[in-house]
Amino acid sequence: MVMSPRLDLRQSQTLVMTPQLQQAIKLLQLSNLDLAAYVDQELERNPLLERSDAEPATQPVERPEERPDGAETVLLDLTPGSVDEAPVDQDFNTARDEDGPATSGWEEAAEGGFATASPWGPGGEGGAFEGEDPLERLAADGPTLREHIEAQIVLDLPAPADRLIAAHLLGMLDDAGYLIGTTAEAATALGCAQEEVERVLGRLQAMDPPGLFARSLRECLALQLADRNRLDPAMVALLDHLDVLARRDLASLRGLCGVDAEDLAEMIAEIRALDPKPALRFEHGLVQTLVPDVLMRPDPAGGWLVELNTETLPKVLVNNRYHARLAKGGGREVKTYLAETLASANWLVKALDQRANTILKVAVEIVRQQDAFFAHGIRHLKPLILRDIAEAIEMHESTVSRVTSNKTLASPRGIFELKYFFTQSVGGGANGEGHSAEAVRHRIKTLIDEERAEAVLSDDRIVEILKEEGIDIARRTVAKYRESMKIPSSVQRRRAKMNPSF
Repeated sequence: MVMSPRLDLRQSQTLVMTPQLQQAIKLLQLSNLDLAAYVDQELERNPLLERSDAEPATQPVERPEERPDGAETVLLDLTPGSVDEAPVDQDFNTARDEDGPATSGWEEAAEGGFATASPWGPGGEGGAFEGEDPLERLAADGPTLREHIEAQIVLDLPAPADRLIAAHLLGMLDDAGYLIGTTAEAATALGCAQEEVERVLGRLQAMDPPGLFARSLRECLALQLADRNRLDPAMVALLDHLDVLARRDLASLRGLCGVDAEDLAEMIAEIRALDPKPALRFEHGLVQTLVPDVLMRPDPAGGWLVELNTETLPKVLVNNRYHARLAKGGGREVKTYLAETLASANWLVKALDQRANTILKVAVEIVRQQDAFFAHGIRHLKPLILRDIAEAIEMHESTVSRVTSNKTLASPRGIFELKYFFTQSVGGGANGEGHSAEAVRHRIKTLIDEERAEAVLSDDRIVEILKEEGIDIARRTVAKYRESMKIPSSVQRRRAKMNPSF
């Protein structure tokens, strides 16, 4: 066989990931506040950019029976260059780009900016924000209290509704780590039973650091002592009489606690070693106010009105007059520089506009599909996955994943991250519709709470009742959900109801 060189002409299609397109993808993942910090840096660096006071439009969301006709969002040709590139709405399966509800359920927040260098920065070098001191950034890399708690919530609270409740309670913390407001108020806002809020609160109070989510100083100290396995009856009595301790009436305390002077001194030393303000140990953004990226409110005409938060949304324009003035008497180097800055400015304006339209489009569809939750409460949380939203708005799942990362929605029921609204479907009925796993758990708990002592429901009977209501699940699923909620079996419940003192 003779080998010889030859030339072939072939035509093929390839995806080109330019630095500008990579940055466009990163823009989708940033919250409005993180994006504003980045835009501030661009305004300082690019003389052709200036702020704009333009207001984005509000988009109405009608009830699910009538889907709103939203304007299509163009996702192609984002970069100022002449090279044909892959659209933002494309699955590239990159490790950082895929952060979203489809992967971990609780993605890492935007890390103070971009992980890659600015593609239009001088020399293509430097960090996410030019002029930033690397040592200062390293010192600010510690997690905030919110990030610390959210990382534990994703591990300890797998149920979407529990995470919604936890997110609401997390927003009720003050700077010291105490819970502002009552569980009754939270239950009313979320449309669920107060017992559900109390249950989730108990799980939150068991998280690190101990003492968070307390409603009083006594409860804060008690949580820390319980974590150390030191909450004995004598210590409980001491906590019940902190006012006496404040007066330093040690003789009365010895009698109230039933201990001698030496034991009392040790107990007081333990109390002094506790942290009355456990949240203050987080120096970097103690309890940051959760600023929503998307706002929604009831529409007087029916349905909901959804809009981007104009207070935090950065808006910029290209100053073409200034560009024309500089270009008049400039030499070749000046014109080259102006061409680059103009292309960069035009690209940023276009990318910000597209990002806003994409976020609004995704948020509108989430609100439309979760209408029952916003109207009636957690029990009506609809099963939802990324594919449902992606197919409805004709985008790729990876785009929806990026959009829902680090974005929050302010609703009449509270402020929630967009990813909270994604939950698995179980128990599809004859109509082919599934039910949220948390809604099924809630229904099982309601049935058991309402059972009478002489008619305790077995798991088989619960399956029959749910099937009559259009929820078709197996007996083992009922048992699994019941056990996950720490509910005893029917035999144990019957014995406890028939003999309360047992």
